[in-house]
Amino acid sequence: MNLAHINGLVRSTLKENSPLLLSFAAGVGTLATSYLVGKASFQACDVIRAHEKHFPASNNHRERVMERTKLVWKLYIPPAISATSTIACIFGANRVGLKKTLAAQTAFAVSERVYSEYRDKVIEEYGERKDQSIRDQIAADKVKKDAPSQDVMITGPGNVLCCEMYTGRYFASDMETLRKSQNELNSRLLAHDYATFDDFYELIGLARTSSSGQMGWKSTKLMGLNFSTVLTEDGRPCLAFEYNYVEPL
Repeated sequence: MNLAHINGLVRSTLKENSPLLLSFAAGVGTLATSYLVGKASFQACDVIRAHEKHFPASNNHRERVMERTKLVWKLYIPPAISATSTIACIFGANRVGLKKTLAAQTAFAVSERVYSEYRDKVIEEYGERKDQSIRDQIAADKVKKDAPSQDVMITGPGNVLCCEMYTGRYFASDMETLRKSQNELNSRLLAHDYATFDDFYELIGLARTSSSGQMGWKSTKLMGLNFSTVLTEDGRPCLAFEYNYVEPL
């Protein structure tokens, strides 16, 4: 392993972990600033006390403050530098984190567009029946690969095994409840310009995820559910569904 390779590896590692490193530096900087301010304050008290033993302080408050400031301002240079560096680290971490988030959202949007264009092309070339057949096969493979446990979440009045393919979670519901939830979400979508997975999960009784508040649908295109009826490995019927599109909000 040559020096150039090591240098490139170090640079890529630092770049990849820069938000974490900057956040750590900001934490250290906060502690260092507090320490330096405390140290400078004690030193300032000693300097002012020693000076005023020989030169009594002015009775005028403004003059007294100016005299003391001239005596001790240099002591606060290190804390000021530390505070400035800490603030720079905080802004740097936020900026890098925002850039990574925007890049991820852009990549996701591009992937969704490519997938949508691919599906449109399949429908154009082979028809909707072939598209449905492909989606059914994908759903069947998904259910067989990630088989549901015996304990299935009960979220509503229905008792049909359902699989939300976006997160791979299983729960008991029915087609009517899911269609009703879809219509309710689209009503909210039109009223508020956008809707998130949090909104839909609330309607069907599923728990939120760490990213469900940042993903969803916009009023420019209504949300639709695509259903596939498949069998699990133990022979249970399962209603698997996916969304016609998803995008970052």
